[in-house]
Amino acid sequence: MNWKYLRAIPSLDTRASHIARTPRNGSLLDLGSSDGETLNHIAQLRPDLRLHSADKFGHPEKYPASCDFRRLDFSAAKFPWPDRSMDVITCMHVIEHLDSLANLLAEITRLLKPGGFVYFETPHPKTVDLPSARGKFTLNFHDDPTHVRVVTMDELAAQLANTSLRVTDTGVSRNWLFAAAHPLLCLLPESRQRYTARVHWIGWSAYLVARQTT
Repeated sequence: MNWKYLRAIPSLDTRASHIARTPRNGSLLDLGSSDGETLNHIAQLRPDLRLHSADKFGHPEKYPASCDFRRLDFSAAKFPWPDRSMDVITCMHVIEHLDSLANLLAEITRLLKPGGFVYFETPHPKTVDLPSARGKFTLNFHDDPTHVRVVTMDELAAQLANTSLRVTDTGVSRNWLFAAAHPLLCLLPESRQRYTARVHWIGWSAYLVARQTT
């Protein structure tokens, strides 16, 4: 789905609704950009933004042409951007891959401008009880062998309490257009579209937003 169609109604997608609040011509850092799908969505929604991204591996050849990409180990590296340089940081489906969040949270706190915010997203605890679709899709939490542990929003909030970031919102992430397609697609043969609709219907991902107070 091209996110330019969400510019008028970003509330149809949880991620888009938060990213749309980024100041005009602001700086956004996407942590864990992977294959660039979400990063390109962000560029479609907000072509005015100055985009930065980081990933331990990443595929920068697939990222928006003007994006500033750095290869980083989130568990140990000092991120190569100045203090208070980012308006928004997105960290989607990263924290469940890490043994410790200490370095990641410290660097996010350092980089955010006063009033800036970070958007976290991670598999909901309910995903450990879903049926496996290994080899086809990551439906059960353990279908992805690189997942280390479930991180609840309560645990994440508790760790953020030791920083200058204050939680402003938590919930379940959905694209309501995909969710609405589920009753139809569940009757059709197995496909990636069918799995995508299902995860948005059930609320596969939890999110948390925290704002910089200093």
